[in-house]
Amino acid sequence: MRIPPRYLLAGTALLAALLTVAVASPPGVTNPIPGDPVSIAAGKVSGTLLASGVHAYFGVPFAAPPIRDNRWRAPQPVQPWTGVYTADRMPPECVQPLRSPTINHYFGDELAGEDCLYLNLWAPPAARRGQKLPVVVWIYGGAFNIGSASSPIYGGEELAQKGVIYVAPNYRLGIFGFLAGPELTQESGHHASGNWGFLDQVAALQWVRRNIAAFGGDPANVTLIGQSAGSMSLSDLQASPLAKGLFTRLIGLSGTVWGGLGAGVPLAQAEQQGVKLQKALDAANISALRGFSSDKVEAAAQAASVRAGPDIDGYFLPDTVPHIFAAHQQTDAALITGSTANDIGTAIPIRQATSVAAYEAAARQEFGASADEFLQLFPVHNDQDVLREAELVGRDSGMGTDARAWVQAQATTGKQPAYLYILSRVQPFAPGVAYSDFNPATAGAYHMGDVPYWLGTYNAFNLFRVTRNWTALDRKLSDDMQNVIVSFAKTGNPSTAQVTFPRYTPQNEVRLDFGNSITVEHLNPAQMDFLAAHPPALGARGGRGGRGRSGAARGGPSPQMY
Repeated sequence: MRIPPRYLLAGTALLAALLTVAVASPPGVTNPIPGDPVSIAAGKVSGTLLASGVHAYFGVPFAAPPIRDNRWRAPQPVQPWTGVYTADRMPPECVQPLRSPTINHYFGDELAGEDCLYLNLWAPPAARRGQKLPVVVWIYGGAFNIGSASSPIYGGEELAQKGVIYVAPNYRLGIFGFLAGPELTQESGHHASGNWGFLDQVAALQWVRRNIAAFGGDPANVTLIGQSAGSMSLSDLQASPLAKGLFTRLIGLSGTVWGGLGAGVPLAQAEQQGVKLQKALDAANISALRGFSSDKVEAAAQAASVRAGPDIDGYFLPDTVPHIFAAHQQTDAALITGSTANDIGTAIPIRQATSVAAYEAAARQEFGASADEFLQLFPVHNDQDVLREAELVGRDSGMGTDARAWVQAQATTGKQPAYLYILSRVQPFAPGVAYSDFNPATAGAYHMGDVPYWLGTYNAFNLFRVTRNWTALDRKLSDDMQNVIVSFAKTGNPSTAQVTFPRYTPQNEVRLDFGNSITVEHLNPAQMDFLAAHPPALGARGGRGGRGRSGAARGGPSPQMY
């Protein structure tokens, strides 16, 4: 019997949903957690006890559902509940465009919906009210268009076993997270619109401030960590007056607003995208626009090329982030930030060069009138020099110089210390694994490749099939990097018994390299200044035709685009 294609698709979606539930509810879960239920501001909540002893609370609401009249509004308070709220299932991801087949390759599909303002929380086995354990809050990336707090790669069980409380909130994305419009600005009460996703992040941090003590956390000791757009969010949060007092330290992985993406456009410019969407749906006003289904809004936005992203709204961001830093108005917080050696991929022309002639030709193509200056700063005399210098240019271009700009800003305008890193370790890909848009042979230390090391979630890549043959070196590197997070969260000092993490200053430009061994690099300021002034000309998938600030990974596809 021939099965109609629509039923096959429905069956595939159902299977994906079942797989998601299987991932969201790990085997070995027992109940109850000692001390459950926990009393928080909105009511009582119970979780699950993982086999490791970690206390897990999945899908705790931190704001009212942003649906119907709450669509495109600042997050509203959670309605208190009676009885006990059972937090034992991962929440749906926020509405977003279809995720890449590579992401699904690793972790499977997730359910999605507008009712998504929930967080996941992992607490150490011995956590009890009043302990004042350090808190780590994860902000996911995805070019402000995709992402989820429930992805296994962002789980908190490993860090919780090391003594911190780990919180991962969702925030709204794309059209639903960042759409501005004149009517939205008028009704907001702050003469501002857009940046709803940032306001969700602030609401999650306010939830932490109010409630984390009930789980054993210290509301006065909160470290934020984020990657890509999540890291850009951190630089925005550091600059925002709305986030003051809500965090203590920052760890930004491969993303800053100094690079352009996530820096924000003027409010008036952002508002035109709301007008464009309203016309596309022939909606008389915002009330009518709120009446359409999320699927119809998303489809209309894509068809009309409506783009929504961060804006300088005068409320969450009263000015550009660099201007706020220059005025010494940011939250003065200790900072770790950095990049991966292949954050921008291998697409820049210089990185393709294998001979002196090809190197010089690529330099003139890339840098034009500044090519002679480049060749003086990055000289080559033979083909071996070419391989070394081309790799150096690739490592430091783009997100490498962007990270340096952030630590420079903190080191020169703040009193709290700043630290810089790069990850050069290349993951051990399993041979013979097919990827839809990715070549492991040329990936290098790709954009997002440091996340499984920092969070200890490397086994998530082998959930459905073996894609990595992790070694003792990888496990040791991950353990060392996790301990850096824990030490930084506890004390503000990232150094441990195994890792000495030197402080960055403009007078001593050092960077810690997490590679096959952990080493300290001394940067060449003249080289870094040149690369910062001449960002790589990359399109969204690695070709020429723009500054490369519009693609999630800026250098083309990677195994995980956020």
